[in-house]
Amino acid sequence: MRVAMIGTGYVGLVSGACFADFGHTVTCIDKDAAKIARLEQGEIPIFEPGLDELVARNAREGRLLFSTEAGKAVHEADAVFIAVGTPSRRGDGHADLSYVYAAAEEIAGLLDGFTVVVTKSTVPVGTGDEIEAILRRARPGGDFAVVSNPEFLREGAAINDFKRPDRVVVGTEDERAKAVMSELYRPLNLNETPILFTSRRTSELTKYAANAFLAMKITFINEMADLCETLDADVQQVARGIGLDKRIGSKFLHAGPGYGGSCFPKDTVALMRTAVDAGSPMRLVETTVAVNAARKRAMADKVVAALGGDVRGRRVGVLGLTFKPNTDDMRDAPSLEIVPALQALGAIVQAYDPEGHEARQLLRDVEFKAGPYEAAENADVLVILTEWDQFRALDLDRVKLLMRRALVVDLRNIYRPAEMKARGFEYKSVGRA
Repeated sequence: MRVAMIGTGYVGLVSGACFADFGHTVTCIDKDAAKIARLEQGEIPIFEPGLDELVARNAREGRLLFSTEAGKAVHEADAVFIAVGTPSRRGDGHADLSYVYAAAEEIAGLLDGFTVVVTKSTVPVGTGDEIEAILRRARPGGDFAVVSNPEFLREGAAINDFKRPDRVVVGTEDERAKAVMSELYRPLNLNETPILFTSRRTSELTKYAANAFLAMKITFINEMADLCETLDADVQQVARGIGLDKRIGSKFLHAGPGYGGSCFPKDTVALMRTAVDAGSPMRLVETTVAVNAARKRAMADKVVAALGGDVRGRRVGVLGLTFKPNTDDMRDAPSLEIVPALQALGAIVQAYDPEGHEARQLLRDVEFKAGPYEAAENADVLVILTEWDQFRALDLDRVKLLMRRALVVDLRNIYRPAEMKARGFEYKSVGRA
């Protein structure tokens, strides 16, 4: 089948490359000429494991194309995906749908023959209705169906999530659209992937509901970690004890400095605003948002407490700045709250992240280092903020020799307290005695 993907951001590029790898012909379209030129030269604008090789292979074999012009690709497409950004709108937290609606306006005059217009962007309930209205105003007699098909991709594992998903959700009641979407995802039949067909509005809400629930799981275990510290219990054992219950599950029960990234922060706020506007407020989601914001500030306090309550003139080494490992995404990363909070109290921060290049523009007055050991050198405390694999097996004897004081604040619990004590470290973690 022929696919046009409007937007070459994280979702659009990963989805386009994976559809191409399924055997479809995909054209990824973006207004940013410089980005398209880079993609045509094989340069990937984001860090996602395996994406560079996937794009290169499918581009080489002629299934994956890039363009700044939508005309030909949309005209020939069986399905046109809208995969543009929906950032939080300043002032009220609602999703900014201007890019989505602009994409709909652009493709309206280009559709030819029956075409499925698919919303891949994360959008509030009712957005599909407005997209259909935009298309219908431009093409009163147009032969098309507007479908919701939310993405459930984890940064750092997106290719596997697309090719081996837990489920595919498709919001449409149009039988021809169902047939097109079934054919697009037909390669997943080998994995017996469930494809759930729902109404369009139900599909739109499902995406927000999924992210809000996972954000609540993270926030729950973070609050449980605080209680564990007070009661001298171990949050990791608590998480394992409840996670073995199949009704609960073990995923997203890892205590840490709070959630961040491109999805959870904006999607929980957008759902919260949508619910209030609908007259059906979601108190659990509201609390989740507030607790997560406070969580990041509390982690700075944890570092200050480990240093005896005063960080003025102290050198703080930080390992990890991105919101999670295996991504270069800095959006709403805990580091963006924790590092400035420590600096405001007089700390000198030196940091290293394997892919946190954007941090250089977002964090002021930080000494960026070339590796983890350089970040530990002469530090009064070493703070682990992101659990990159290369931080999991550091040469602890070397780290101890490099540091001014052998103090580690591990906000991801990647080391064992007994081991750190045996190596001569003062060690503080999350939710463990």
